[in-house]
Amino acid sequence: MLRAFWVLALLTLFGAPLVVYRGWLLVPPAWNPWAPLDVRQPPNLLTGYKLMRLQQEPELCRLALDSSVLRYTAVANSESAAGCAVESAVRVQRAGVQFSSSFLASCKLAVAYALFEEHGLQPAARKVFGQPVARVDHLGSFACRNIGNSQRRSQHATANALDIAGFRLQDGRRISVARHWAGEGAEALFLREVRDAACDSFRVTLGPEYNAAHRDHLHLDMGLFRLCR
Repeated sequence: MLRAFWVLALLTLFGAPLVVYRGWLLVPPAWNPWAPLDVRQPPNLLTGYKLMRLQQEPELCRLALDSSVLRYTAVANSESAAGCAVESAVRVQRAGVQFSSSFLASCKLAVAYALFEEHGLQPAARKVFGQPVARVDHLGSFACRNIGNSQRRSQHATANALDIAGFRLQDGRRISVARHWAGEGAEALFLREVRDAACDSFRVTLGPEYNAAHRDHLHLDMGLFRLCR
């Protein structure tokens, strides 16, 4: 009896994905691990897996981007003399918000940002202020450099990170990480909601509580490790 149970469990564990993969069983795209990521759909247990797949399959990344409201242009692969390769990148001009300037981003970073804005940033703004964010002020994405004084390359060296310094609401009110993070008002509450939401979309989210180097911005990246501080 026990053996039969384990046989059935194994068939369910490995058989179910196979029949979905082969198309023998139709499931909604949001719950199909091999379907392209649709940024408009609420994140679920498969979202992290689908984001991971974008690293190896550029076409899936383009399809995910095209499901978002991001306006972007593809950028040719390049490698600087210092060895900072930029591959499968795009230049993001705007999204549902305006940006202080366009920025270079790896495709997976751009998709993660689109998820963040749709399901994290704007819901947080409406919850705290009753209105959306109209503009995001950032400090840049690509910079061919190491992390601090270390020998490790920063995620910025491959346009795989974005530093956000503040936001402007629809009514013109400005919210700054440097000015408002340490406060106790609605602005500070909003910034913490944003930080927590970013942790759901990006691999790494670092803010002022991480160290002094991040006192004036939120660092968001799509590196190998997960960290939310």
